Amino acid sequence: MMLLQYMMFAVWWVPLAAYLTNLEVGSTQKALILSSMAIGCMLSPMIGMLADRFWPAQKVLTSMNIINAAMLLWAGNTNNPDILFICLLFAMLAYMPSWSLTSAIAMAHLPSEEFPKIRVFGSIGWVASGIFSVIFTHFLKLDFDGTNLPFYCGAGVSIVAAITNFTLPDTPSPGKGAKFTITDIFGLGTVKLMKDTNFAVFIIMSFLSMIPFAMYYSYFSEFLLDIETKYITITINWGVLAEMGFILLVPPAIKKYGLRMTMIMGLIALTIRYFAFYAGGVIDQSWIYYIGILVHGLIFGFFYVGGQIYIDKKSPAELKSQAQGFIFLVTFGAGLLVGNFICAKLIDLNKTATGYNWDIIWSVTTIASILLLLAFVVLFKKEKEINGKAYK
Repeated sequence: MMLLQYMMFAVWWVPLAAYLTNLEVGSTQKALILSSMAIGCMLSPMIGMLADRFWPAQKVLTSMNIINAAMLLWAGNTNNPDILFICLLFAMLAYMPSWSLTSAIAMAHLPSEEFPKIRVFGSIGWVASGIFSVIFTHFLKLDFDGTNLPFYCGAGVSIVAAITNFTLPDTPSPGKGAKFTITDIFGLGTVKLMKDTNFAVFIIMSFLSMIPFAMYYSYFSEFLLDIETKYITITINWGVLAEMGFILLVPPAIKKYGLRMTMIMGLIALTIRYFAFYAGGVIDQSWIYYIGILVHGLIFGFFYVGGQIYIDKKSPAELKSQAQGFIFLVTFGAGLLVGNFICAKLIDLNKTATGYNWDIIWSVTTIASILLLLAFVVLFKKEKEINGKAYK
């Protein structure tokens, strides 16, 4: 489940910015298209509510994958930026809830502390998506990155995933038959948990972290295109390859250092990433860029996967799927949406006649990451108990 779910997305998302650049899409429209993912996250809590209240999670997941496949096929058949946005918007409205659904399905069948051992297969799927680039470029002698071919590959993987979803263990709705309100319909039942100061700080910091994070997540393929990198997807996937190891370190890190310190280490890695990109450009040593790429797994695993575990422990049983959807709404939804437009403006302001002034761009994201780290250290307090249970 995890392998296919992340492969179907990575194969076309990673080179998307480069594709839009080749289509000569303007900066504002490019930010809008890249934000289709963020807008899709807005639906995650609502889909989570369906799994919490009405239908088994694996059946909801299957339906979403079928819709995603249809939209990606349509996206591959158009060069019109407006139509492409519509295609990817509906694809992401169907796809993005799957991140919280797959997390909820996995955590329903094993302790949340063991979740990283399952989530690592998502990273394997992400890295494995690079095989499509190798097949088309090396064996079929066709351009792949920066073309429409990744959309067709994503659609094919999505269809395979929909079929294999029928083999998943049954994950019935924990809150089936319970009364629900308008707040529940929109998946915002988790908001009441923000009465807890630490929980509120975590949500706010998670949102703000996506602003510098977006520069890598959405626009790094544009940077690689600008410095004339041949295998864009494979280069970026080195970070996800390292992620496989880092995610497996999350449980022992939490056990030894606690959730708070684990998440702090993730934010330290975020700062290291952007300083590496800045330093690599200033001293003209491109190998330093790989430091920033390779720490991606440390950032994602320790801060964001660690955050999923924190959310799971803070949420009552009837809100667990909604809560996983809510954190994706906050981060890869609202946070990435805001981050995409801020980063697009930052890139546009530093555009020159010969390209972009990436040194200034990376210096800004480095400073933003440092400020975020300091704020989290000061405001997020260590908890001795979570939901009445002793936990670092």
